[in-house]
Amino acid sequence: MLIFLDLETTGLQSSDKICSIGIIAVDKEESLSLYELVNEGKKIPAEASSINHITNEMIKGRPSLKESSAWKFLSEHNHESSTLIAHNINFDLGMLESSGFVWQGKTLDTLRVTKHLMPECEQFSLQFLRYELKLYRDELQEALKFALDGGAVAHNALGDALCVKLLYESLLQIKEHDTLVELTQKNVLMQKFDFGKYSGRYIEEISMCDRGYLEWMLSNISDLDEDMRYTLKRYLHG
Repeated sequence: MLIFLDLETTGLQSSDKICSIGIIAVDKEESLSLYELVNEGKKIPAEASSINHITNEMIKGRPSLKESSAWKFLSEHNHESSTLIAHNINFDLGMLESSGFVWQGKTLDTLRVTKHLMPECEQFSLQFLRYELKLYRDELQEALKFALDGGAVAHNALGDALCVKLLYESLLQIKEHDTLVELTQKNVLMQKFDFGKYSGRYIEEISMCDRGYLEWMLSNISDLDEDMRYTLKRYLHG
C-alpha cells in the first residue's frame, strides 16, 4: 500500500505536536482519504494558526492522535509491504514518534527525491513544485476520486497529501518506485543556495570565494537542512 501523508503541527520545534493529519492511501484493493484534527495537549500559537488556519477552538474536545482513526489506520498498515510517502518525511516521522508512533514500513521522501532528480529547480517546497511542475492541472480530477471538495488546499493536511501524491506520480515518470525509495536514503549534493545572502548562487563557487561563510553556517545554523549540511561538509572537507 502507498500511504501519502501530511501533518499540520503547532510549530516546527521538537517540543511541538501534531494538530491535524491527512492521509491518502492507495493499493490494488482499496483507496481512501482520511482527515482528522487531533489534540495532543499543546496550544496552537497564532503564528502556526496563520499558516495552517487551525485554532485552539477547533481542536478543543478532539481526540489525541492515539485515539484517532488515523492512528488505527496507520497501525493496521505498519509493515514492510506499505510505503509511507511525504514531503520532508523525516519531519513527519519525528512528529509521529513524539506522539508514540514508530513507522516500521518503507519510506519515500518526495523532497529528497526531487532534489536528486530535478537539481535545476530553484526551490523544493511542496507549493513551489505544485506550480513549477504544473501539478495543479490534475488536482480537480484527482480530488474528485477522493471526495476532496476543496481540492489541494495549501497547508491543509489532506490537500497537501494529495499534492504529495501528484508529485510522486510526476517523479514516477523519471524513475521506478523502488529507485525512488533507494534515493530517499541517499544524501543530495546541493547545487545552489536557496536562502541567505548567496541565494541563487552555486555553492561550489561560494566555497572558493567565501569559505568562511560555509563554516559559519555549519557552526551557527542548528536546524540546517540535512542535505545542505552534507553539501557544505563535502565542499569544505571533500
